[in-house]
Amino acid sequence: MASKATPTPEQTKSRRTLGIIFLTLFLDLVGFSIIFPLFPAMLDYYLPNGAGDGSLLGQLIAPIAALAERSGAEDPRFMTAVLFGGILGSLYSILQFICAPLWGAYSDRLGRRKVLLITISGLALSYVAWFFAASFWILILARVLGGAMGGNLSVATAAVADTTTREKRSSGLAIIGIAFGLGFIVGPAIGGLFAKINLVELINGSESYGINPFSVPALVSLVLALLNLIWVAKRFDETLPEAKRGQPSERKGLAVFKLFQCPTAATRRTNLVYLFFMLAFSGMEFTLTFLAVERFQFSPAQNGGMFVFIGFILVLVQGGIVRRLAKPVGEKQLAVVGLASGSIAFLVLANAQSLSLFFLALAIMALSIGLCSPTLSALVSLYSNEQEQGAALGIFRSAGSLARAIGPLAAAGLYFAYGSQNAYLCGGLMILLPFLMALSLPKPIKSD
Repeated sequence: MASKATPTPEQTKSRRTLGIIFLTLFLDLVGFSIIFPLFPAMLDYYLPNGAGDGSLLGQLIAPIAALAERSGAEDPRFMTAVLFGGILGSLYSILQFICAPLWGAYSDRLGRRKVLLITISGLALSYVAWFFAASFWILILARVLGGAMGGNLSVATAAVADTTTREKRSSGLAIIGIAFGLGFIVGPAIGGLFAKINLVELINGSESYGINPFSVPALVSLVLALLNLIWVAKRFDETLPEAKRGQPSERKGLAVFKLFQCPTAATRRTNLVYLFFMLAFSGMEFTLTFLAVERFQFSPAQNGGMFVFIGFILVLVQGGIVRRLAKPVGEKQLAVVGLASGSIAFLVLANAQSLSLFFLALAIMALSIGLCSPTLSALVSLYSNEQEQGAALGIFRSAGSLARAIGPLAAAGLYFAYGSQNAYLCGGLMILLPFLMALSLPKPIKSD
């Protein structure tokens, strides 16, 4: 019995690699999520009042501000920030939509390690730009660069698929979900805490060098990215042997256009399920801080605490439920339960006027995300062959990025035009579509 309990060298190497990938993603997601609770305050800082101050940004904002005034909104500036923030959030995700499948396919040819080093270096540069973003246009540049380099998740997902058997794929991919959940706990908490340190007030004349009230959270993100870069360079061993790498000639055109042209019908359907689920979720994710400010007057620190709560539930779901139930219950069944939970969460959020009901809805939403994200990505991996893991998972992540490009803008528009309650009711109804689509997904083959 003792010999059976002793892990093989391959199992030991797989566990070590998963641990390295976990820390890589954790550091990456902490740096990424630091900005989440700061969005309302950042937009309030950068946006000009009313028709603006004659600047280019002021001219861009003027029509939105005028529309907010005519709509009769109680706080036109707040509604302007919601709508313009949706545009800003969509910009980041559009670049992820374009670049995630390209990074994934690139890693299929050159290996995961090299692409991770490139994208983490790019993210570090984006945080440098954010640190010096006294101008709104520098902030835009930082978001553009960060979005273009946002291929880490698809490449890391492919690395997990490289090092796990098909039977244990969901359990391995749940590691990504745990890193995501912990990143949600630590990142927003750090963002809310360090946003209280304003270098503009502490250092006279610092604003002339580009320092802004959010430079300290940007500096923390930069330090984390540099630590991540060193960690990957020293500890991450390549997970895709050269013998399993695809050749450049095997792919024609951009992978971004293959979202609806995947080799198998099951992969296409899974991508569409993820696309529609993320359309609703990304709209909720973006407007959630505005909803908390509108209904409960949350500060950036309180918004950070809200994301800590969501992240804590995510860790429990993906570290406990998914890792233990994926094998006996199946990825499809867990995804279906997650989608149904998401619809319920939206309906509760739409009507949550008390903090207790609000946090109950957030818990149900975290359960939904925790079940859907790892199981749907595992299904795509299981439906794909070994030589195309990076490309297939890159296209899957690209579906999510396309949703994140459309979702925040659509949700902000609904929030702006019809109010928070109707916006969240629409989200709950939208999730019924991927729920029905997921019911017909086939059972994947798990034998290696």
